[in-house]
Amino acid sequence: MMFHTAANYLLTAGPDSGAMILVLVCVVALLLLTTVTLILSRYKRCPSDKILVIYGKVGTGSDGTSRSAKCIHGGAAFIWPIVQAYEFLDLTPMSLSVDLRNALSRQNIRVDVPSRFTVGISTEVGVMQNAAERLLGMKLDEIKQIAEDIIFGQMRLIIATMDIEEINTDRDKFLDAVSGNVETELKKIGLRLINVNVTDINDESGYIVALGKEAAAKAINDAKISVAEADRNGAIGSAEADRDMRINVSKSNSEAIKGENEAKVQVAESEATRREREAEALKRATAAENIQAAKAMEESYEAQKAAEQARASFEQAKMEADVIVKTQIEKRQLELQAEAEAEQIRRRAKGEADAILMKMQAEADGMREMLTKQAEGFAEIVKSAGGHSDDAIRLMIADKMEELVKIQVQAIQDLKIDKITVWDNGGTSPDGKSTTANFVSGLMKSVPPMNELFDMAGMQLPKYLGENKPTDVVEAPVTPAE
Repeated sequence: MMFHTAANYLLTAGPDSGAMILVLVCVVALLLLTTVTLILSRYKRCPSDKILVIYGKVGTGSDGTSRSAKCIHGGAAFIWPIVQAYEFLDLTPMSLSVDLRNALSRQNIRVDVPSRFTVGISTEVGVMQNAAERLLGMKLDEIKQIAEDIIFGQMRLIIATMDIEEINTDRDKFLDAVSGNVETELKKIGLRLINVNVTDINDESGYIVALGKEAAAKAINDAKISVAEADRNGAIGSAEADRDMRINVSKSNSEAIKGENEAKVQVAESEATRREREAEALKRATAAENIQAAKAMEESYEAQKAAEQARASFEQAKMEADVIVKTQIEKRQLELQAEAEAEQIRRRAKGEADAILMKMQAEADGMREMLTKQAEGFAEIVKSAGGHSDDAIRLMIADKMEELVKIQVQAIQDLKIDKITVWDNGGTSPDGKSTTANFVSGLMKSVPPMNELFDMAGMQLPKYLGENKPTDVVEAPVTPAE
């Protein structure tokens, strides 16, 4: 609309006036564009890893004094031209290697404490102001050098107030002291301590090495003692568990047997009571009233007696508790030990008896197998003899006849007779034989004749080997004893 009006004005004003106005409009537009560009270029955004420091005329603080700089971490701000300028402080952490040498401890011993510190510019409100006033425009190496000087001084100061034992053993205390002192001093120039790492601690006299060897030896000895105690406790616990198991098993077995016996006794007593009640039912019915009255009086007396006895027992128990209870405990322990040993003997005897029984069963099985085979063989022999057992027996004896005759011959053959002396008075016996002949005849008759062996087997010798002659049996007269 404005440009349309200006065009109409130029058409009515003439060619010279229109050119001047057009130039004026272009100049105004150029000025406006330059102003906008300048404003946009002076509006600065602060990255998250930097601090925007605005210096120049930045106003006054909360206490009414003028400030030298304004620090912004995050966000953005407009930088007034001519009266204000800006720079950035880098928040990147800086790693410092601080090799402290020959620092004097409280014991006047020189120690070396190599360490590494990580520091950076602080984003704390008050500390950022210190950084802007003291570190703005400085190079990174220069900032590191200032931080190292502060750290060296504070570490020497802290080591001078501590013993070597504290520095070496209580590292947390040492690091806390270093962190606290160094942090305080670094804040004065706008820095903050991020991390402290003490790599090693040495001394020129070898005191720390000796402490380490002593601690190592102590730790090894303590470990050996702990292992020995653990082994001992394990062995004791195993032995006690085995003992308790054996005692409890023996106790349970004895209680089971005792319970069975008591149950049997109760059953017998119950049966006897039943029979007794059946037999005396009539008698007790007639005398019930008198008995109840007598029992009532008796119970009254018994109650009084029991009360007196209870009081006496209480006094006696109170006096004898220490001795009797201790004695009963020892007695019970001896009983349990004896029961455990008896159970062990019974189990050992049972094991030996089982071994003997197994051996006898094996021998019986072997004997049964042998007899079974013999019976099977004999059954085959009987079967071969046509089912006649007598013929089978004769066959078996005939098979063994040669061996029997050989045994008879060896019975005489094996006699060791070097010399035989027979005292003969020249007389003869009633059958007309001399004493010597009778001796030899009797010696030969001690061997069973061949025909008797065949008779026992139920067989007869062939006739060409001889026939049995009948023998007259003569009864000898019996002479009465004088």
